[in-house]
Amino acid sequence: MAISRALLRLLHVRHLEEEQARLALENILAELHHLEKALMSTEERKQLGRTMVAESAQSGDLLDRIAGLEESRLAASAAEFLTQAVDTVHAHVVESREEFLSVRIEHRQVETLIQEAEEQEELVSAHRAQQELDEWHRTRARDK
Repeated sequence: MAISRALLRLLHVRHLEEEQARLALENILAELHHLEKALMSTEERKQLGRTMVAESAQSGDLLDRIAGLEESRLAASAAEFLTQAVDTVHAHVVESREEFLSVRIEHRQVETLIQEAEEQEELVSAHRAQQELDEWHRTRARDK
């Protein structure tokens, strides 16, 4: 009794699905990392704006003060947008991770079915071999 071709095809399909789910998860994690990195750079921009304002207070340069205030305002606006984007992508990461785990479980279940079928096939084969050996001994004993 061989393992059915349909079961082997199902294993192949489940393997491909798992691979696609893994790649999707990796992509969404990369996007999240990119957004988090961009969010950190907005903090650097805010700090740069504050530094420009502080330096302009000492030098009295009004244009530097305005530029520093504008830099801080733009960085804060970007940080707000990026924070929302990070939250949205984080929710997608959770969904993607759950999907990956679900597909992985299905793949493992098919692997388990195939493994059990192989073990059952080995048991049947061993039982058949033992029966043949027993029959050989019986016929040999009768012939003597």
